[in-house]
Amino acid sequence: MKFLNSILSRIVLVVLALLIQVAWLAVMILRLGDFIRYANLILQIFSLLMVFYIAQKDTKASFKLAWAVPILLFPLFGGLIYLFFGTKSPTLGMRKKLECSHAALQESIPDSSAVIEEIAVDNTAAGGQMRYLQKTGGFPVYQNTETRYFPQGEDLFGAILEELQKAEHFIFLEFFIIAEGRMWNSVLEILEAKAAQGVDVRVMYDDMGSLTTLPYDYAKQLEKKGIRCIRFNPFKPVLSIVMNNRDHRKILVVDGIVGFTGGVNLADEYINEKVRYGHWKDTAVMLRGDAVRSLTLLFLEMWNAFRPEDNDNDRFLPKPSASPSFASDGFVQPYGDSPLDGEPLGENVYLNIIHGAKRYVYICTPYLIIDEELEGALTLAAKRGVDVRMITPAIPDKKSAHALTRSHYPKLLSGGVKIYEYTPGFIHAKSFVCDDEIATVGTVNLDYRSLYLHFECGVYFYQSSVVADVKRDFLETQEKCAPAQAQRQRFGMIRGLYHAILRLFAPLF
Repeated sequence: MKFLNSILSRIVLVVLALLIQVAWLAVMILRLGDFIRYANLILQIFSLLMVFYIAQKDTKASFKLAWAVPILLFPLFGGLIYLFFGTKSPTLGMRKKLECSHAALQESIPDSSAVIEEIAVDNTAAGGQMRYLQKTGGFPVYQNTETRYFPQGEDLFGAILEELQKAEHFIFLEFFIIAEGRMWNSVLEILEAKAAQGVDVRVMYDDMGSLTTLPYDYAKQLEKKGIRCIRFNPFKPVLSIVMNNRDHRKILVVDGIVGFTGGVNLADEYINEKVRYGHWKDTAVMLRGDAVRSLTLLFLEMWNAFRPEDNDNDRFLPKPSASPSFASDGFVQPYGDSPLDGEPLGENVYLNIIHGAKRYVYICTPYLIIDEELEGALTLAAKRGVDVRMITPAIPDKKSAHALTRSHYPKLLSGGVKIYEYTPGFIHAKSFVCDDEIATVGTVNLDYRSLYLHFECGVYFYQSSVVADVKRDFLETQEKCAPAQAQRQRFGMIRGLYHAILRLFAPLF
């Protein structure tokens, strides 16, 4: 949950390491004499070896530095703490399950190479992005797909209820957060009715994300209603590295024909039925047609990994020849990101958009906790004449994350990036729009957890009406924002030191 994902949780670990070290030294002096000196030496050597191990890892320098510093500061137990918390990879068991599930669905992925090469002739940036997503992630480009953009969670809510009512064969829901309240209860009422009619209804929610919003046995409660359910990566109050890897996706699929994704979870604050941090601004998209196939496959890959009860996945994937004809709205490419493969696909989608931008790139993100590569890409784009704008929240959901976000302002602003804070409240949207041709809407935040630790998803649009909708929404939202330049201040020594420490340890949070 949020408190476990915050900076405070890691500060507690640092304090804990310090206290343990002090206690250890006290015991060493008072009781154990020579023996403890040998143990002390062994632990220090182990910590030093862990620093060498981290240095040779194929990972970003910011991750290496963020762990090397505390290990060297606390050499007695720093190495042991890294052993428990340092690795960002999923456990071997989770990896094997998901890799097997992924391999079993590979034959269901169509090839769109010919379409991509045609696009690349007209737009090398878009073609390269699409080629990357298909070659690296196995995500094809689709046409024969209608699209719809939702600038508010309230708009999405009505569309979800309408489409759920039409379900005849199956309903798949995969969300990071489900919370009891008007939004979820309205959805649940339809799910129960559909399950009673024989519709295959499946729900998957992240157990950490819903830790404080649902009862512990909620999955069993849904099963009793005829709704099959998975609690992804159940929370265990023990030291476990796998707790890092959460299912942050938001996917809803109806009959393999209609699909939804975006930033909106199934909780009342997302439709402003419940006020927590002022007005909650979020976005989502609906797909109707062939592109829903990729959202269905993303869901099935996760579901089959942890509940492998179905061998016939084809019944959830309408054949192209048998599917209805839809009014194609440009080119649509849903994609997913996983911490399994070491490929930061979500980050690379964003980097490709920034690097390929010619006139403008507009970005909405609730968090701005990035490394030098993304920061450099944004400022370089601005310096070469691209109109780079970002909207972040004025009212934070987590103060430490907001402090980290603002710590990036000075460098970005001095590099020519324009930053605006959404004064009515909290903006949870995750969207990029570029040059009137390209947009992406999904679940990927500009923070370390989304970019490297979580299972995420999004949709890449090219020459779609969604592009104009995202741009229009950005500009209308900007009118409600305050320029960050007006809030910029000369940081004093204490504030500057605080931000420096936060940024140093940012990859750990």
